[in-house]
Amino acid sequence: MIQELLDAAREGVSGALIVRGEPGIGKTSLLDHAAERADGMRVMRGAGIESETELPFAGLHLLFRTELHRLDALPGPQRRALAGAFGLGAGSGDRFMIGAAVLSLLAEAAEHAPVLCLVDDAHWLDRPSADALLFAARRLDREGVVILFAARDYTGMFTSAGIAEVHLTGLDTDSASALLDDGGVALPPALRDQLIADTRGNPLALRELPAVVAAEGHQLGPLPLTSSVHDAFHHQVRALPTPSQTLLLLAAADDTGELPLLLKAAGEMGVGVAHLAPAETSALVTVTGGALTFRHPLIRAAVYHGAAVGQRIATHAALAAACTGRLDADRRSWHLALAATGPDEDVASELEMTAVRAAGRNGYATAASAYERAAQLSPDPVAAVRRLTLACEAGVESGQLEWAKTRAQRVLPETTDPAVRARLTDVVARAEFVGGTLHDAHDLLIAGAELIARDDPERAFWMLVDALHTAWAAPTDQRLIAEPVDRLETLGIGPAEPLMSVAWLARWATAASLDRDTSTFPPLDEVVLDARAAGAQAGPRGMAEVTIFAFLAARDHVSAEVAAALVADARAHGTIFALPTGLAHLALTQTLLGNHREALVSGTEALRIARETGQPLWERYACGALAYLAAVAGDEKRCREHAEGADLAPGSPLGSSAGNTWAQTALALLDLGCGRVHDAFDRLHAALHGPTRHQSSVVRSIPDLVEAAVRLGRPEDAADPIARYTRWADSMNQSWIDALLARCRAMISTGPEAERQYLRALTLHESRSRPFERARTELRYGEWLRRSRRTMDARAHLTAALHVFEDLGSAPWAARARAELGATGAATPRPAASDVFTDLTPQELQIIQLAAQGLSNRDIAAQLFLSPRTVAYHLYKAYPKLGINSRADLAGLTQP
Repeated sequence: MIQELLDAAREGVSGALIVRGEPGIGKTSLLDHAAERADGMRVMRGAGIESETELPFAGLHLLFRTELHRLDALPGPQRRALAGAFGLGAGSGDRFMIGAAVLSLLAEAAEHAPVLCLVDDAHWLDRPSADALLFAARRLDREGVVILFAARDYTGMFTSAGIAEVHLTGLDTDSASALLDDGGVALPPALRDQLIADTRGNPLALRELPAVVAAEGHQLGPLPLTSSVHDAFHHQVRALPTPSQTLLLLAAADDTGELPLLLKAAGEMGVGVAHLAPAETSALVTVTGGALTFRHPLIRAAVYHGAAVGQRIATHAALAAACTGRLDADRRSWHLALAATGPDEDVASELEMTAVRAAGRNGYATAASAYERAAQLSPDPVAAVRRLTLACEAGVESGQLEWAKTRAQRVLPETTDPAVRARLTDVVARAEFVGGTLHDAHDLLIAGAELIARDDPERAFWMLVDALHTAWAAPTDQRLIAEPVDRLETLGIGPAEPLMSVAWLARWATAASLDRDTSTFPPLDEVVLDARAAGAQAGPRGMAEVTIFAFLAARDHVSAEVAAALVADARAHGTIFALPTGLAHLALTQTLLGNHREALVSGTEALRIARETGQPLWERYACGALAYLAAVAGDEKRCREHAEGADLAPGSPLGSSAGNTWAQTALALLDLGCGRVHDAFDRLHAALHGPTRHQSSVVRSIPDLVEAAVRLGRPEDAADPIARYTRWADSMNQSWIDALLARCRAMISTGPEAERQYLRALTLHESRSRPFERARTELRYGEWLRRSRRTMDARAHLTAALHVFEDLGSAPWAARARAELGATGAATPRPAASDVFTDLTPQELQIIQLAAQGLSNRDIAAQLFLSPRTVAYHLYKAYPKLGINSRADLAGLTQP
């Protein structure tokens, strides 16, 4: 498999692999083998170091320290993000932008030769480095880059990395026996067989244990493999002179391998460079180029964990004293913390500054650990609570929600400060929301907002908005929805303040679900205008809220425009985490407004980034939007796949989220288009009376329910749904809603009244918006006219419907229109040829769109967080599908 990856990289195809296995199984040897086979490739090598797991981006720096000269070639936001991570300037963007920058750096290096990137002991990588490398590895495509990770079994970040894996097992009996023979240690046959069996063919154990077993003259006990090998190494370490053991302990405690630092610390303990010789002679370590390296990571573990606690404390104190350089401040603070034997405010303060620096570089996981240790070392209980609160908030930022929740719950009883309690409550609520305990999250947010409503109304406002979202995702409970909305009025925010317009937009958005009279509300369109400005002022979060509430208030064009602005802002500032929110909403609104090609691009990117950034809520929402888009096209396979992705399984943590209800209504629309009318009715009727009936997808699907009822010959079942839709239409005051309401009324009417309603609907339909719905009205009216024996009139409307359905690629609806047209006696035209963009994949389409705007490959790559080579590859794949030869020919095509 590795050879295949190397060969593919030489052909410009990238790949990544995790080599997994127990200690000593041969992971490092396999990486060495890959390096030996990497002829003509640029080899970069790094490793996770246990003592540096709390130093943000230590792993990245070790891997790319010789590549920093390439930073200037990176796009601006990525360059700034990576420079900030390496401490070379102020950072920008979020933690995922660093992963995009890593991808660009690898791609830039691969411009000169294929790249093999080897990461040993990946389980010891600091969290920010691991996140960045995994983000880049998942996006590899056509750069000519291979990343190989070596990691132990069942280790944290690498357990479900989304990358191909190979699991190493031990040697077979014959190979294990041959390895024992090569070791030259004679063992009795029974002991030899036991050694092979107990080590399960582990190569390292077969090399290291025979000498120990032979020297001590006993059989192996039923020890775990790692303990056995650890003891074998510790046996070798104990044989060294005491000063040499001290020097090895210093190296094990720091493990950076920097010889000058180790010798400086050694001087603090009365040990000198001459004491290295016995360790080198025993082959426990090697010294090359001013760096000391342990022969195997388990030797380091044997040295460190085999020392007495007092020795380890003295060792860390010596290393802290040796860390005097400006760039050693973080390392010094951690060594001081490890040397501390009790509360120490000076050490706690230094560690807090380390946390501040880590957070400033997007190393939130490291910041969380540093804040927590600083809290443990704080003599003052108030300072300890403050620091642990900061640790919890950094944990949330790094995605460690359960970690943060556990600590927040532990410290909450220890403080009476309302502001601190509110912050900790917010942490717990976020974890509860993601975990699916929505009622608990809602109540926590309400309680937290109440604590700070007087002193910090802005924070309280956003907590109430979050409470509203939890209520919306939960099964229908008007109390849950009403409580945060009503409390927005009690915060003392002035009527002219920007946030008040967002509060009014939230009231408008929820009015229909709460059956509230809106006659005393300020005009919705004025509220929307003010809220847009307030959202832009508040940044990504404000824009996201305005996007959501504008959609719930049926202002789809506004929602789409604000979502597009959110996406543009996220791309410009490198806040990749915000992209799925904007892209998912954009995909849904584009679908409903009739921009289906753009919706496919937006939804596909939203789905991909949501998965890469660990946002299951937006992953489900994107799936719901894509399912609905596929339902319009009548693509049953794709619709059902995306509906499954939206997680319709009952009892799922977020089973009632908006993405799931859109998937349900998508499946109903699919059934309706494919003639499974009874199935469509049952699904929509269940949604309208089920636990998600308050969500916008349900009320918006009422016209489909009405059509299904009428086609089943049960118009009486449409009365109550039409009444609900009428109330919504009266409240929202939108011509497109009124058009659909008129169509519903036409379907349950007869004679002149039916025709009057159909004509009213066609008048209200906007000419360039929602073409799918307008075509459906043309189709229903055409069907009614044909059944009224007005075939000539029917043909015009059926023909108009057919053309739109074909333009949109709505196959089942086009087939129905064509059949109706044929029934009028008209010659039915052949299906229109698909447009030139139909065969493009979503990514090819997105790249073609940007290329048609005049963007270079490098600019497109920066926008989409890809490499320029990958952009070029997709362009050259797209050209033959479009019937063109180069970028210059794009101008001759209809704008994609």
